[in-house]
Amino acid sequence: MGSSELSAFSGASFSSSIGDSAEFDVELTLNDRLKVFKTSQFDCKGYITSKCHATNEKEIRHLYAYLVDLKKASAEEMRKSVYANYSAFIRTSKEISDLEGELLSMRNLLSTQAALVHGLAEGVGVDSLSADSDSSTKEDTSDVTHKEPTDMEKWLIDFVENLDVLLAERRVDESLTVLDEGERTAQEASNRQTLSPSVFLYLQAAIKEGRQKLADQLAHVACQTSTSGLELRSTVQALKKLGDGPHAHKLLLNSHHHNLVNNMRIRPSSTSYGGAFTAALSHHVFSIIAQAANDSLSVFGDEPAYASELVTWAVKETKAFALLVKRHVLATSAAAGGLRLAAECVQTCLGHCSLLEARGLALSPILLKLFRPCIEEALTTNLKRIEQSSSALAVVDDWTLVLPPAGIRPLGAWTSSLGSAIASQLKLSTSAHRFNSMVQEFFEEVGPLESLQLGGSTLEGLLQVFNSYINLLIHALPGTMETEDNLGGSGHKIVRMAETESQQVALLANASMLADELLPRGAMKLSPLHQTGRMDTPGRVSDRQNRFPEHREWKRKLQRAVDRLRDSFCRQHALELIFTEDGEIRLTAEIYTSMDGSTNEPEWFPSPIFQEFFAKLTQIASIATDMFVGRERFATILLMRLTETVILWLSDDQSFWGEIEAGPKPLSTFGLQQFYLDMEFVILFSSQGRYLSRHLHQVIKNIIARAIDAFAAATGTDPYSVLPEDQWFAEVAQIAMKMLTGEANFGNVDHDATSPTASILSHGST
Repeated sequence: MGSSELSAFSGASFSSSIGDSAEFDVELTLNDRLKVFKTSQFDCKGYITSKCHATNEKEIRHLYAYLVDLKKASAEEMRKSVYANYSAFIRTSKEISDLEGELLSMRNLLSTQAALVHGLAEGVGVDSLSADSDSSTKEDTSDVTHKEPTDMEKWLIDFVENLDVLLAERRVDESLTVLDEGERTAQEASNRQTLSPSVFLYLQAAIKEGRQKLADQLAHVACQTSTSGLELRSTVQALKKLGDGPHAHKLLLNSHHHNLVNNMRIRPSSTSYGGAFTAALSHHVFSIIAQAANDSLSVFGDEPAYASELVTWAVKETKAFALLVKRHVLATSAAAGGLRLAAECVQTCLGHCSLLEARGLALSPILLKLFRPCIEEALTTNLKRIEQSSSALAVVDDWTLVLPPAGIRPLGAWTSSLGSAIASQLKLSTSAHRFNSMVQEFFEEVGPLESLQLGGSTLEGLLQVFNSYINLLIHALPGTMETEDNLGGSGHKIVRMAETESQQVALLANASMLADELLPRGAMKLSPLHQTGRMDTPGRVSDRQNRFPEHREWKRKLQRAVDRLRDSFCRQHALELIFTEDGEIRLTAEIYTSMDGSTNEPEWFPSPIFQEFFAKLTQIASIATDMFVGRERFATILLMRLTETVILWLSDDQSFWGEIEAGPKPLSTFGLQQFYLDMEFVILFSSQGRYLSRHLHQVIKNIIARAIDAFAAATGTDPYSVLPEDQWFAEVAQIAMKMLTGEANFGNVDHDATSPTASILSHGST
């Protein structure tokens, strides 16, 4: 920039040139802001002059900051564009490198051809001059013959001879030094015009030929399998100095590839299958990849083009290795259900692979993607094995709760720290113990595979297996007719029937213990907390398990499966109570409407069907108390659901209410009183047993209200004028409970003949 231009630049008005900074304030897109720089006629000096007519220091700083921001935005835009088209960028870079090499070869070829043409042209000119003047030619020839060569010509002769000797002796470093000297000399000669065109072209051709010979020698050395690592790096470094960096990098990676393949002497056999084969192969492959990364970084640095090519090469080699392990180890072990072996192999590979992350090579996702199908196949095979083994034992299971057999530790390391109270809960039937031990072993094998993110699919698969086991337990209930759809599409399975109530409650104990304690404890082995070795005490497993949303949802699904078994249990016992063995209904309206013909007041006592209902609930409560030690809540919910099942059936029985509300024999005073007593009896024993839910209480109150309304509509009489006080019903129900449980003692009690006690005693004496 001349002095006049500097003056113009310093004296111009900056604010006027940029429109009073309006250009900076307008929110333009990056593309719009860069348009002015993209034109082929863009003139840097003219642009600066036009923008800075009269600027002060502040405005120049403002413009400088603006251009810096624009440069950063442009660089960010270019980076986003490169990342968005990364594969295309790598491919284009390779093609450009190849094209540069071809252009260089073409330029050298043209230079050689030009030298030949100039040489021929000069020869023709000399011949023509000799034909015109013989004397002159003789003089000139004499002059040329006796003319001494110049210093440059002598240097050129020595240069060519020295270069040939060095190349023949394969002295790479000295050859590079001579070639660099030749390049400098040629450049100086070109600038000073000290060489004739023919000599200059001859020098260029000699340099070109020497470079090509040296490059061929280096490429040959790089391709030799006997080349050491140090020699390979120096060879590639020399090729890079020759200006052929892309080809040098390819030779480096190809050399490591051949080293990887040629030194892979490990072959899978009957003795090397599995862990040993995978460990040796993985160490070999990833060691070579690591060495290639080190060599590339030491020779080429962190240049993006070379780094991208290294990543592409490493990914390709990793895929080939993963497919080899998959074919020789994982595929066979997965088909056979060898989950432990598959897990060991995957862990070994991931361990070696993770060491490359410090070098910027994150290859673990490649392994995970290729290994995942085999691991999932092994998971499926193991889950099927658990299901089949449990089904086989269910055929001979006597549904008696026992402690774990010798040699089985259902909770692994936690068992030793459990107290006697918890240990007593580990009583399960034979099939449940087998199911639990196989599931716990399954958790142990799957736990190390957390990096594969199999937690979701593993828990879902175990849920399906647990549902299948629940279907077996449901099918073990007498009279339960489950369809193939309810059994998960696997059809009916042969199981041993649970004939007694104790055996049937044992089915529920199996399901609840697995769903509430054992399976959630095992599932904690899949959590990151367990993988990092941060184990908490067993007494707080439920709290820890609730920290993980997927585990909470999984436990809710387990509970829903247990609810299916409990509902089937309640439905079966409700049907046994309501129906006879011949299929006739026992709980009919006739129980209450048939009391119309009686003139004498009956002996007040709960109806026989509700007495039997109370006895059944009492029996089940006694059994559940023994089986659900420390888990009384489950026993309470069981009794609550069973009571609700019977009462809800009564509430929804249209034939019953059709007879009560519109039948030929309306409900009489005695019938209403008996019905009221039966419902109050249910409320009393369920309340004292602590399984009276709000919902059940409300349903019973609604049933009583419906019966009262039916009585009032049929007789036109105020029901409350003929019914005793609520206290009377409570007393009769209480006395009935004591008599049915054998706790009543009225031997020394004087009572009125009209009192509830008198009625009960009269009933008991008949």
